[in-house]
Amino acid sequence: MLQVKNIEKYYGSRNNVTKALNGVSFTVETGEFIAIMGASGSGKTTLLNCISTIDAVSAGHICLDGVDIAELSERDLARFRRERLGFVFQEFNLLDTLTVEENIGLALSLNHRDPAAVQAQVRAVAEQLGISDVLGKFPTQISGGQKQRAACARAMVAGQSLLLADEPTGALDSKASKNLLEIMTRMNQDMGATILMVTHDAYSASYARRVLFLKDGRLFNELLRGDRGRPVFYHEILDVLAALGGDVSDVI
Repeated sequence: MLQVKNIEKYYGSRNNVTKALNGVSFTVETGEFIAIMGASGSGKTTLLNCISTIDAVSAGHICLDGVDIAELSERDLARFRRERLGFVFQEFNLLDTLTVEENIGLALSLNHRDPAAVQAQVRAVAEQLGISDVLGKFPTQISGGQKQRAACARAMVAGQSLLLADEPTGALDSKASKNLLEIMTRMNQDMGATILMVTHDAYSASYARRVLFLKDGRLFNELLRGDRGRPVFYHEILDVLAALGGDVSDVI
């Protein structure tokens, strides 16, 4: 699905250049759940920004389903984001003036989809995520957990190719974090979502099936979960983080 080919990203001027990404390459297969980890400044958020087309690479290629996103015009990029990418944010980013149903279907409505088809798609994904009973309510009238599910439904409703999550549990307490990670696991396993999640948290990363580790803008290591249980995988992630150097508490 996704090919990241030897990408580099520079910031700054000629006399003061920072190399945020340095020759990063990897592939993502359809249906994978991958976490990206690294210390602050390792390049993980820059990498996600480049994949999401928020930022552009300085060199290399990023191809999604065979399309090189660097070759798209601004108009095509905007359409690409709406139709091919789903986003899960730290904050839910739901609009308080719209109902839950309207929030979930907003991107479809902006693409001028048939209202009846939008309603059918929204209700189908809402049923899968267990929020059918709150579709007529406004975000201020539902719980934090229901907002999480609504945000995930919005990311999935248009059948996007890739779901991108940047520190999705960063603003949540431990119970809410666990709930969100379990929702994302269900989206991956039951709904076929392909997920790429940036996180500094080893517990969150342990829900993924593969973890990529960045250090100083380079791919440092990767772990495959295989048949191992999540607690075992969690401790293996901690071991790699320790090998990254520095204070492990800076990255977990």
